[in-house]
Amino acid sequence: MLLNANMNWVQNQGKQLPSVLADVEISREYFTVNFTVEEPTDCFRAEVREDNGRSWEDSCVEIFLQNPANSEEYFNFETTSRGYLLAAHGPDRNNRNVLPQEVIDKVIRTKQVASVAGNLICWGMTVQIPASVFGLASFEGCILRGNLYKCADKAKTSHYLSAFPIETEKPDFHRPEFFREF
Repeated sequence: MLLNANMNWVQNQGKQLPSVLADVEISREYFTVNFTVEEPTDCFRAEVREDNGRSWEDSCVEIFLQNPANSEEYFNFETTSRGYLLAAHGPDRNNRNVLPQEVIDKVIRTKQVASVAGNLICWGMTVQIPASVFGLASFEGCILRGNLYKCADKAKTSHYLSAFPIETEKPDFHRPEFFREF
């Protein structure tokens, strides 16, 4: 699936924006997303150097999933181009509980080293989230709802893309009412 920019958001207007493809695969054990990113150099930033850091400020791909074991909350998995992960869960944007490092270490991140092609930086990230993160033995029989995002709040050219539309006045990824079934 292609991630798109909401052009009603002023933050996306009048800019050369990244191109992002995401392939989603759901197996018994893992929810896997393979992201392929091509972004203008002004959109690229790679400063975060730790898990549970401020990933959204860097070039980042994000997976938001409604918890299949508890529909009252959702998880966010935000991975930088370097493979650092911010992961949290809760009922809304203000009540987030950061996942401990031992749980974050269960999320497999496989990065493609960034390369430069003209004025584009090309990189990729595969994120594999195990069912055990949600307290499940497998994803078998589960309906998974969520959204996928790309952003870089502190890049010279900030931007906000999503797989499924978000009908808000300004960028806001913490909106489970816009989640769709994968």
